Amino acid sequence: MTSPNIWLEAARPRTLPAAVAPVLVGCALAWRDGAFHAGAAALCLGFALLIQIGTNFANDYYDFIRGADAPGRVGPRRAVAAGLVSPATMRRAMFLTFGAAFSLGLGLIAWGGPWLLVIGVLSILSGIAYTGGPYPLAYHGWGDVFVFLFFGLVAVGGTYFTQAARLGAEVLLAGVPVGLLAANILVVNNYRDADTDARVAKRTLVVRLGRPFARAQFGLSATVAFLLPIVFLARGSSPAVLLPCLLAPWAWRQTLRLRESRSPAELIALLGDTGRLLAAYAGLFAAGLAAGR
Repeated sequence: MTSPNIWLEAARPRTLPAAVAPVLVGCALAWRDGAFHAGAAALCLGFALLIQIGTNFANDYYDFIRGADAPGRVGPRRAVAAGLVSPATMRRAMFLTFGAAFSLGLGLIAWGGPWLLVIGVLSILSGIAYTGGPYPLAYHGWGDVFVFLFFGLVAVGGTYFTQAARLGAEVLLAGVPVGLLAANILVVNNYRDADTDARVAKRTLVVRLGRPFARAQFGLSATVAFLLPIVFLARGSSPAVLLPCLLAPWAWRQTLRLRESRSPAELIALLGDTGRLLAAYAGLFAAGLAAGR
C-alpha cells in the first residue's frame, strides 16, 4: 500500500496556493457585494483544490508516459518516475480525484445554475489535456495561458458567479493579477526544466522562446499584478485595496533571483516562494476588496 506521505508529495502542496487564491478573491468580491455564502464558498474551495490535485496527478502520469520525467530530470521527484506509484495506480488516482471534483461541483448548481456544470467539465478536461490527450497543452506552449485563464479569470469569476449569480468586468479584472502570479509559478518550474523538456519535445514557452523571454515574462506579470490594485483604487475601491503593494519588494527580489539562479536547488526554493507570494497577495487583495463593503 502506498504511503500517505507519497500521495501528499504527489499532490504537490507548493502548487495549491494557485487553487486557493482565486477562491479567496472571488469570495471577497461576493462579500463586498453582499452576496457571500459560506456553503457555496466551501464547495468552490474544495472543487478548486481537487482540480489542482487531479491535474498534478495527471501531470505525474502523462509526463512519465511521454518521457518528460526521465532520470536526468532536475526537479523534485515524481511518484511514477521514481517507482513509488505504478502508472496504472496514478491513472486511477487521477480519475478518482477528478470524479470527486465533479461530484462536489454538482452541489454548486443549486447556487449558480447549469452553467457551472459546463465550467466544471471544461476544468476537468483542461486538467487532463494539460499534459494528456492528442494535443497536450503544456507540450505546445499553452500551459501559461491555461493557468492564467483557469486559475485567474475562470476561478475568480466562477467563485463570484456561484454566490452572486452575475458577472461583471471588475470581477474578471480581479482575476488578472491572480492568474498572472499563478502563471509565474509555472514559469519558474519550466525555467528549471527547460533543458530536459527540450530533449523530449515538451515545447513550453521557455523552450520555445528562451530563458531571457521567461525572465521578462516573469517580471512583466509581477509588475502588472502590482499595478492593478491602483486601478481598483481609481475605480472607487477602498484604499485598503492597495495592501498587496506591500509585497512589491518581495516580488522584485524574486525577479532578481530568477535572473541570478544558477542551480536547480535555487529554482526549487524560488518555486516555493512564488507560491507563497501568490497566497500572500491573494490574502491581502481579498482583505482590501472586502473592506469596501
